[in-house]
Amino acid sequence: MIIQDKKGGTTIITQNQVKEIRFPSLPEGLMTRPTLMWLVQARKSGHHDTEVAYITGGLTWHADYVFSLSPTDTNADLNGWVTVDNRAGMTFKKAHMKLVAGELHRARPQRREQVLYKAAPRVAESQVQERSLFEYHLYDIKRPVDLKNNQTKQIEFVTCKGIPVEKRYVLDSGQGYFFAVRDRQRGKVQVQLRFKNRKDAGLGIPLPAGTIRLYKEDVDGSKQLIGEDKIEHTPKDEEIVLTAGNVFDMVGERTKIAQKVLGKRARQERWKIEVRNHKDTEVSVHVVEHLRRWGEWEIVSQTQEHRKIDANTIEYLLAV
Repeated sequence: MIIQDKKGGTTIITQNQVKEIRFPSLPEGLMTRPTLMWLVQARKSGHHDTEVAYITGGLTWHADYVFSLSPTDTNADLNGWVTVDNRAGMTFKKAHMKLVAGELHRARPQRREQVLYKAAPRVAESQVQERSLFEYHLYDIKRPVDLKNNQTKQIEFVTCKGIPVEKRYVLDSGQGYFFAVRDRQRGKVQVQLRFKNRKDAGLGIPLPAGTIRLYKEDVDGSKQLIGEDKIEHTPKDEEIVLTAGNVFDMVGERTKIAQKVLGKRARQERWKIEVRNHKDTEVSVHVVEHLRRWGEWEIVSQTQEHRKIDANTIEYLLAV
């Protein structure tokens, strides 16, 4: 703390020296608490109702989901919550809360500030009503909400039961074990859960971005966490793909068994892709290969038919 006296002298006081500070009066115009003042020009005198709209920092929110898988892995229940975190410095009493899902373009502030703007929640039949707003989706929380300063509050906005689910095993050469080109590579088989955001599946409403935690009941009825993933803003009728994790009892391996140079800009390679299943049951595995190393490519021979996904990706379906 630096203090200047009337004669121009300066005193520096360290924090541990300060016991008490008294001022006989405050300078004119000094506000002791945050204050915002308006000068308003009205067409006629008297009292007028005024609506003030402004953007405040310190309010963030995000969506969270719980995805409970059935014992047969064929359907699931979905519950979603919106989590609102108030760090704005004030309490909101009986607030009418509306949340907008989408990616709004914002002008860059003149000074660097860390302000968080998150996506929105989704429609719960009893508490939240969803509708379109411009090119976004708005979720209107019907009941008033008390939101205290420094409080985090959750509001349920979606509950769906019996959603049809496809369980898929995937060995993808682009997922972690194929970054370097080597003659022998071992990879992990992922398990994915896929479902459609459709009305006939019990959904069919825009889902905001958020984290989905995947659970499944154990033999004693307790729910066990089996994975976690994130989703982006998902319109209705789109497919959602969740990666639960890597399969313990399955291993994938790729081996280059031959190579031949055909010219300066061409070569021929032969690969063996092997999937080993240590489970007690047969499963179908989607083997995905990425052919980005070649601008043009052709498969001249294969022991299994492939499906072309895009210009640089093919897929084999193996019964193992």
